[in-house]
Amino acid sequence: MTPGLQQAIERVLDDPLVECRSIAGGDINLAYRVRTSGDAQYFVKTHNSPPPRFFEREAQGLAWLRESNALRVPELVAFSNGSDDESAFLALEWIVSTPRSSRHDVQLGRGLARLHQSGATDFGMDTSNYIGRLPQSNLRHDTWAEFYGSERLLPQYELAARADLLPSGLQRDLETLVTKLPALVGAEEAPARLHGDLWGGNTITDENGEPCLIDPAVYGGHREVDLAMMRLFGGFSPAVFGAYEEIFPLIPGAPERVELYQLYYLLVHLNLFGRGYLGAVKNAVAAYV
Repeated sequence: MTPGLQQAIERVLDDPLVECRSIAGGDINLAYRVRTSGDAQYFVKTHNSPPPRFFEREAQGLAWLRESNALRVPELVAFSNGSDDESAFLALEWIVSTPRSSRHDVQLGRGLARLHQSGATDFGMDTSNYIGRLPQSNLRHDTWAEFYGSERLLPQYELAARADLLPSGLQRDLETLVTKLPALVGAEEAPARLHGDLWGGNTITDENGEPCLIDPAVYGGHREVDLAMMRLFGGFSPAVFGAYEEIFPLIPGAPERVELYQLYYLLVHLNLFGRGYLGAVKNAVAAYV
C-alpha cells in the first residue's frame, strides 16, 4: 500500500493503520485487509488509474442492492474517486468468511428471488456504471428488448469490432440478432433489481457461512440475466436455482434464453481478455440467428 493511500484511509477513518495485508482482489484492483489502532478491520481496494467515478459507482451499486434487504451486502465505510494528492479507493466492512452453512444455497436462491422482486423503476437506471473495467451504459428504455439491444449487446459488439475481434460474418449475425430481440426475449416482465455480474466469485460467505453479494454492476433489467450469468462459469448448485423458483417462478421459455443472456457476458469477456472467447460468442449467436 502506498503512503498516499494509507494517509487517505487514515484520514477517513480518523484512526491510524497498524496492519495492512495484501489479499486476492480479482483481475482489476489491488485489495487489502487493514487493521486500525482501535482493532477495527476493513476491506480496501484501490486502482492506480481507475475509470472516472469507478469506486463511486460501485458504492452506489452496493447501496442499491442493500436497499432490498434481500441478501447481505457489505457495509460501505468510504470511497474516493482520487485526486492529485489522494488515491482512489473503496473501503468496506471486513467480513470474516467461513465455510458455507447447510442452508447457504437455499438462502442464496430465495434471497436472489427477493432481490429481483424488489424491482426497479425502469429498464436501466439514472447513472452509468462499469462491468469489470468496461463502461456500462444504463440509459433508460421502455422495453427490455430495446434496452438489451441498445445498452448491452451493441456497445460490446462495437467495442469488439473496433478492436478487430469479430469476423465480418459474425458482425452481420450480431446485427441481425439485435433486430430479432423483440421476438426472442419472451413475455414482458417488470424490471428486476439486478446484481448485474453474478458469477461465483462475486458471492462470499460471512461469519455464519451465509451468502453475501459483492462487486455489482447493477441496473433494472430482466431477471434471467443474473441467472444466465450464474450458469455461465458454474459455482452454483441446483439447490440455489430450485430455491429461487420456489419464491419467483420463471416465465415460459426461460431455458431457451440462457445463451441469449450469456451473450452479453461473453462479449464483455472477449473485450477484456481477447479471442479465447470468440468461439463461445459464435456459438451463442448461432443459437438465435
